[in-house]
Amino acid sequence: MEILTPKDLKEKFNDPWIAPYQKVLTMVDHDLVEIVEYHPCVSGSHWVVHQYQRTSELILKSYRDGNKHVFITRVGKTPLELKASINAAGIEEVSVEGDEVKVVHAGLAGAGVGAAMCRGMAQGVKRVELYDVGGGSKLGKAAVITPKMEKVVLGVDDTDTKDEGATWTMAHNMGMELAKQGFQYLDHVIVQLYPHNPHKTQNCVSIALTFAVKPGENDKLVEMAQKLLKEKTLSQKTAIAVLNGIKIPEALRAYSERAKKSMIDVEEAEKVAKEVGVELIEVTGSQGKIGALAALGLYDDVEEAVKVYY
Repeated sequence: MEILTPKDLKEKFNDPWIAPYQKVLTMVDHDLVEIVEYHPCVSGSHWVVHQYQRTSELILKSYRDGNKHVFITRVGKTPLELKASINAAGIEEVSVEGDEVKVVHAGLAGAGVGAAMCRGMAQGVKRVELYDVGGGSKLGKAAVITPKMEKVVLGVDDTDTKDEGATWTMAHNMGMELAKQGFQYLDHVIVQLYPHNPHKTQNCVSIALTFAVKPGENDKLVEMAQKLLKEKTLSQKTAIAVLNGIKIPEALRAYSERAKKSMIDVEEAEKVAKEVGVELIEVTGSQGKIGALAALGLYDDVEEAVKVYY
């Protein structure tokens, strides 16, 4: 075994067959780990997602969005039965050790190169434990070690008026500003709500923003988000909902589905939020709590999030 930093890898493997990943992040929620990787190729990353899901028993869910692929895994170790073309690559071990996450990747031929050198050069990687280099017809195998992070999802609603503004743009700009402050801004999902709501400004949507944060910095993220919204919102009804962790409680998902199909009042939103452990924050008013909470239940299902029920 050889232990190498991203800098070491770049110096040692300056080859035309290395395509470094852009970034790797790992978020932990008890026995779950969410791995977010930015692949060097846009749709080429789809092959990785497909092969990993076929091969790895540790992976509970996976998906691709552009060149970003996401694996939600359980902590554990399961040997891989690699077979060229069929089960060419996967994750055989995920562990959390102190403030670090260790993910062991293995793959045949080019997939092995991706497992070791390509991932190892990414931003966010502390070091790799290189077991086998890979390439050609050989096995490649390496442990990628990254800092332990946590996931925070912010639901945002009611920032505009009938005369001006747009909640989706304000939320995105807030996410970009928070990224400048050191938080990892991962995703922005527009959630379509009940189209016949008489209180809507026009399209009736709320927004879910996803972040990876260092342990202990959740409150700082939320405080800064409140401050930014309070400065920029045009509405007296603006609110935020805060979900910590990877899991979406079933009751929260059910609430979000109801909010797409029917009217919900503030009291019901507050009741559900209390049941599922979501914090609701009035920035300038309480009406926004309804949509902000609804955004959280569908932040990981963009297809359902955008559907219109009428």
